[in-house]
Amino acid sequence: MDDSQARERVGRVETLLGELEALPDPSARERALEMVEALLDLYGEGLSRIVERIAARDDGELARALSGDELVSHLLLLHDLHPVPLEHRVRAGLDEVRPYLESHGGDVELLGVSDGVARLRLEGSCSGCPSSTMTLKLAIEDAIHKTAPDLRAIEAEGAAQPPAPAQGGLLQLEVSDSLIEPPAPATEGEPHWATAGGMPELSGGGSVVKRVAGEDVLFLALDGTLYAYRPACPECGASLERAALEAVELTCAACGRRYDVREAGRCLDVPDLHLEPVPLLVDDAGGVKVALGTAVG
Repeated sequence: MDDSQARERVGRVETLLGELEALPDPSARERALEMVEALLDLYGEGLSRIVERIAARDDGELARALSGDELVSHLLLLHDLHPVPLEHRVRAGLDEVRPYLESHGGDVELLGVSDGVARLRLEGSCSGCPSSTMTLKLAIEDAIHKTAPDLRAIEAEGAAQPPAPAQGGLLQLEVSDSLIEPPAPATEGEPHWATAGGMPELSGGGSVVKRVAGEDVLFLALDGTLYAYRPACPECGASLERAALEAVELTCAACGRRYDVREAGRCLDVPDLHLEPVPLLVDDAGGVKVALGTAVG
């Protein structure tokens, strides 16, 4: 089922809510928001009765089908009626992002979910990697928020600590629990997702440097898997646009340093050097998004 129209309607609702909250007349603003809350309560009661009747007569198949619909799932979450437990939905989100982590030689394990907080452990190359904080903040948080937007926070072990460590030595990733309030716009220098579009030029493999939201990004395709890096060689600073790609090795045309594309860009000649990974996600339609902004290395 095509959810594009549903997403447009959700976006329209978010826009209208923002306009309501910006009304200069406090009385009119409160009255309008009170009306919205009353409608939500009314429709929530109706959904609650529908879910109760389904639960009484269904073996679970219909409930799973309904919860698999993006729009219906959000409505159920909005009214605290989702039939799939929170932990199951968190696992589903991690399953979505796991191919990206594996493409950089890492993985993620769910240690548990308690009181709305998911505890994760990064494994492999992602553990302690300079890009692991960015990977969690953008790739994992984005994937989990799609399946479990009611999750309150994420605690991650094995993440490279930011300059100001989180309390208790764990990286705290706050996840919004609002399903109708739009996220705050990214400020200058703050990491954000940017759409890179499709990559037809890489359908047969190879590499290309593309301009995305004002920044150059190096894209590489190996065996059907897409990778993204900053395009500067960490040894000499030259662009890797003309770098040679053989098997998994990317060789800088200027200085000859070799980098393993699959192993998070680790240099095969100087262990302390590595390419700067750019978090990347590919949607079901083949569209590519990359996380730009603050450097991760």
